[in-house]
Amino acid sequence: MSTAPQLVVHRDKELMAQAAAARLITRIVDAQASRGSASVVLTGGRNGNGLLAALAAAPARDAVDWSRLDLWWGDERFLPEGDPERNVTQARGALLDAVPLDPKRVHAMPASDGPHGDDVEAAAAAYAEELAAAAGPENHGPVPAFDVLMLGVGPDTHVASLFPELPAVRETDRTVVGVRGAPKPPPTRVTLTLPAIRAAREVWLLAAGEDKARAAAIALSGAGEIQAPAAGAYGRSRTLWLLDAAAASELPRSLYPPASA
Repeated sequence: MSTAPQLVVHRDKELMAQAAAARLITRIVDAQASRGSASVVLTGGRNGNGLLAALAAAPARDAVDWSRLDLWWGDERFLPEGDPERNVTQARGALLDAVPLDPKRVHAMPASDGPHGDDVEAAAAAYAEELAAAAGPENHGPVPAFDVLMLGVGPDTHVASLFPELPAVRETDRTVVGVRGAPKPPPTRVTLTLPAIRAAREVWLLAAGEDKARAAAIALSGAGEIQAPAAGAYGRSRTLWLLDAAAASELPRSLYPPASA
């Protein structure tokens, strides 16, 4: 069942990153207090990495028990291990190398020089198996019920590596698929599908900058998920759009939240 999106609009992308980082720390601490551990799905791109850098700089980051946190990724560029374009490489530079994570709980997507070689579908299937192994009976499905799953929104409304009209956004059975021919380089990627995204308790969509304004307006105005994948990304208990003023500039006033920082 879809949850109606909530919108929070910040003055600029720096404030948005800082506020989102503070919000994420609170969510992780709450999950760890109630269940002993937390699980978060990270996103790459400038907004995802900006949030991680803000989290690294936040004094409150020490409130998190980093050893009891599982990290997953929504998508990955199918490139060799350590490639600077890989989301996990960028995340390590922004935050992960600076905090005491349990390496076994950092679930990077396979690289193109890993055990599956350049077989992107085999890599996707392996990640789906890893997700399924981490899902408990209480999750009622083939992926864990992530506490927070974050997604950057592309100018074309893509989220993760689910691009408008491409086969991956139509997938209803598998939780992870390989993507070939992505319109944004590199063309070969691994991505969670919409069913996997919707297993999350909370889905947060991040959009900052004028180049995201049209995409936010389309996705929030009733577009279909095949044409606007961001419209199909929602959480089981909460769907949160975190925007800066530039990205919110084309939203209908009826959607604009009355009290935004």
